[in-house]
Amino acid sequence: MGSGPKSLQAILASPGIRGKRITTISKGGLSDFMQSIAFSKQESREPFYVLDLGAVTSLMDKWTRALPMVRPYYAVKCNPDPAFLGTMAELGSSFDCASRAEMEAVLSLGVSPDRIVFANPCKAESHIKYAATVGVNLTTFDSKDEIEKIRKWHPKCALLIRIKAPDDGGARCPLGPKYGALPEEVAPLLQAALSARLTVTGVSFHIGSGAKDSRAYHRAIAAAKTTFETATRLGMPRMRVLNIGGGFTANPQFNEAASAVNGALQSYFASDPGLSIMAEPGRFFAESTFTLATNIIGKRVRGELREYWINDGIYGSMNCILYDHATVTCTPLACTSNRANPTCKGGRTYSSTVFGPTCDALDTVLMGHQLPELQVNDWLVFPDMGAYTAAAGSNFNGFSTSAILTYLAYSNPS
Repeated sequence: MGSGPKSLQAILASPGIRGKRITTISKGGLSDFMQSIAFSKQESREPFYVLDLGAVTSLMDKWTRALPMVRPYYAVKCNPDPAFLGTMAELGSSFDCASRAEMEAVLSLGVSPDRIVFANPCKAESHIKYAATVGVNLTTFDSKDEIEKIRKWHPKCALLIRIKAPDDGGARCPLGPKYGALPEEVAPLLQAALSARLTVTGVSFHIGSGAKDSRAYHRAIAAAKTTFETATRLGMPRMRVLNIGGGFTANPQFNEAASAVNGALQSYFASDPGLSIMAEPGRFFAESTFTLATNIIGKRVRGELREYWINDGIYGSMNCILYDHATVTCTPLACTSNRANPTCKGGRTYSSTVFGPTCDALDTVLMGHQLPELQVNDWLVFPDMGAYTAAAGSNFNGFSTSAILTYLAYSNPS
């Protein structure tokens, strides 16, 4: 679906969005919109997110142009915000779910179960039973024990054998140490599935989240081709699905990744007509579409050093610093304390430390960050805060990440 007013009307009517307020903003108008929210929150001053649905639409267009053969199955774990999931569904995405709760969230939006892959190689039996009940009939495996669980509780489920990618491309979060069959394990696993009378319909891999070296996709697709050939040698029915996993980012490196994927598909699967190719992007769609605003709740001056406390932190949205190895940055959003300079622009800056709100010293968001002189009740904005942020936050010390509100905007691409 293309971008523009027609896209906005379709999104407005979609489950997860219907009945919610969406503010149309101009290109580059995000800061003004966030300032208007900040100045309207003079009583509570709680942190808030803005989700730009126009940016989501643009990213889907970008994906479709760069990888026309690859259908995205958005990785729900990255950010399960209902409005975001509803927008992705309306734009034609399928979904990668890893648990019963994630499947329930997607199905509640009216998404057909055949648009879900249960992409968790090691599943609780109760979750497998639920998938069977609701008709989610595609999952991954990388062990004989998983084959036995599926044979027992969901024998009609089609399988993707999850192989370990040859390398992780310098991924921010490698997955190989936990998941993926080793080369010498592939044939025995395929044979075990065949003996269990289960249908192995294809191959899955994941080079790791936030990969830096796009050549890893080429090597992994080559390894997948070898697995296809092993299945043929064992006399198994022809495989017809290739799942290239995630690892994609929306920065300029995406073009390199898309080129590597397209080149490898041409090299290894050009003679496989009817092959269905899927991917599990999470960060690509979620990261840059959410922006976080936090309020300064405390300040301390120690010589030339400025120390600020904000009302979100390491145990909340910024858990990504620990768990996702993210580098966050911030700029002043609205200096409510300085009527003469409400945008905080210009003037001297100071080396600053930014702490989160909890009583743990680990809760330190930034150190040595240059900021102007700010005061209690001013605001700091953090861009690119949609991937593995609120989804993994906690309620530690009574600060509830799940209580952070999300405001919806739609930026026009023109």
